[in-house]
Amino acid sequence: MTEDPQRLVDDLALRIGRPVLLEDHGQRVISYSEQSGPVDDIRRDSILRRHTTSEVRALFRAAGIFESRGALRIPALPGALARVCVPLRHRDRLLGFLWLIDDSPPMSDEGVAIAAKSAPGLALMLFRDSLAAGLSFRRELEAVSQVLLGDHPSATAGAALLVEAGGFPGSEPVTAVVVAPVSSLDRAELEQGLLAARSRMTSRPLHFVRADHGVLLCPGRPPSDVHAAVGFPAVVGVGRPRASLAEAASSYREARHAAEVAARVPGYGPSASWSSLGVYRLLSTVPSAELHPGLERLLADPANRSLLETLETYLDLAGSVVATARALRLHRTSLYYRLQRVEELAGTDLKSGDERLALHLSLKLARLAGRF
Repeated sequence: MTEDPQRLVDDLALRIGRPVLLEDHGQRVISYSEQSGPVDDIRRDSILRRHTTSEVRALFRAAGIFESRGALRIPALPGALARVCVPLRHRDRLLGFLWLIDDSPPMSDEGVAIAAKSAPGLALMLFRDSLAAGLSFRRELEAVSQVLLGDHPSATAGAALLVEAGGFPGSEPVTAVVVAPVSSLDRAELEQGLLAARSRMTSRPLHFVRADHGVLLCPGRPPSDVHAAVGFPAVVGVGRPRASLAEAASSYREARHAAEVAARVPGYGPSASWSSLGVYRLLSTVPSAELHPGLERLLADPANRSLLETLETYLDLAGSVVATARALRLHRTSLYYRLQRVEELAGTDLKSGDERLALHLSLKLARLAGRF
């Protein structure tokens, strides 16, 4: 920015005599003054996360902040202190918001007028920054897209542009991290989470947003807590490092497979790395249509769920009846009955090593496909 937003916010807070918070048009926190006086959870969380949640955005949108052309007093809401919001507009383009707590005591009309008078200057500052940052940001996104989705010449050109612009250290290896939300998010919320994660990293990662997941390209080794840093429930997949940014697409493919395994296979938790996937490294590249025909019959009936889980545990434990009965807390007679039912319904012979291998691999493929 041509001007320092922190200095402007601090000066305004000093003149008004209460804390000030500055957000961009997406309600991502740009800067804030010292937070003395009453502070609610919304203000506290906004500062810690560097953005507001979708629920809070909806709450304030309903209060009219996106339509207002001047300072707006918002009465206290459930979980939120009363506030004054000053929308920041340049030539009618909404660029951000200035927020002040309107409580203990409420702001005077003079204080609100001082805040409103600062709006044109702050809006112009944000407008100038959006022109410069917008061009830079678009170029960065285009270059990252080339690196991840383009052919080899495009990836090489995109990587060179990012390194030359100082967006990525040319001497560092690159590791791709895929962040897949557990539930549906819009692209803006997903990007906010990626930006929150970026802000907590000491390295300078790049990011990219796709329809159902986000990508971080991290110099060197990524932190282990990315799933917690994004601020929404997510599974995370981590690829192997590659020597240069131009090779990031290979790490990205691995990270996508690792995230799919973390989402669908019990036991991996919220994060999985490609190097830890074991047999799933191979299976993630195999079409799920290639399943054992007997297993297809078992999968077709939801009533067979317990049989499928019994079979998977039995095969995971190398066909040990003792270990399987212990793991499932079953009497051996009950276990033998279930295994016999599997053989009957699947038309298989569990004494055959080839059949056990085919069934075991097919079960893992079915897990990856989310079929049980």
